[in-house]
Amino acid sequence: MNYFYELLKSRRSIRKYQSKIVSPKIISKITEAALMSPASKRSNPWEFIVVQDKIMLQNLAMAREQGSHFLAEAPLAIVVAADTTKSDVWFEDASIAAIILQLQAHDLGLGSCWIQIYSRNKSENESSESFVKDQLSIPAKFAVLCIISIGYANEERNPYDTNKLATNKIRFGSF
Repeated sequence: MNYFYELLKSRRSIRKYQSKIVSPKIISKITEAALMSPASKRSNPWEFIVVQDKIMLQNLAMAREQGSHFLAEAPLAIVVAADTTKSDVWFEDASIAAIILQLQAHDLGLGSCWIQIYSRNKSENESSESFVKDQLSIPAKFAVLCIISIGYANEERNPYDTNKLATNKIRFGSF
């Protein structure tokens, strides 16, 4: 069986969610998977903030000028942050953890979507990161990479068509 390949093929970004609550048991499995993520020198710079409060989800949905408003309707979000003093590759470590969160959520029958926060803006005068840090009282030494929205999908997305993959991006031996 080629389970992992099928998981990758069928995982798509989901932006519409049912109002069904995600159980604590499922949240625990998702966060445990994230804690097993590889990290440089096992520094584990990442931190995960689980958000279920509807008002906070609505507030966080305003973190970007565009591309985050659907978070207001998600039953769950996990903010992925990292202690920038623990590792010079915190960005990579947190990114790996974020995708593991998404893959575990998909494996458990949930949809998810990555909402980029790092290097994005809430408005002309405020970064998305400073807004999220303020909303969630995140200390200064932490950077906020992204928010992963999670919930039971209320939209259907087709799996990737492997015949349409950009195989011209694969090179052997040299560029």
